[in-house]
Amino acid sequence: MAKPDNRADNEERLQSHIDHTVVNLQEAEDYLDEHASEISADEKQSIEAKNERRKVSIEGFAEEKKDEAQQ
Repeated sequence: MAKPDNRADNEERLQSHIDHTVVNLQEAEDYLDEHASEISADEKQSIEAKNERRKVSIEGFAEEKKDEAQQ
């Protein structure tokens, strides 16, 4: 038997994802600010790429949250 589709907390869940991702993004930026001269170019590039993916995720979560609010 399939589980019923309970979307009651979707907006709250999406906001939680946004908040968590923003915190991770900021922590990574702070880490780069403090340690950029101590880490390898590959590690720096990896962190920067991950932050770009985080920004895309935040935008996606925000759009999804907006859609949920309209339902």
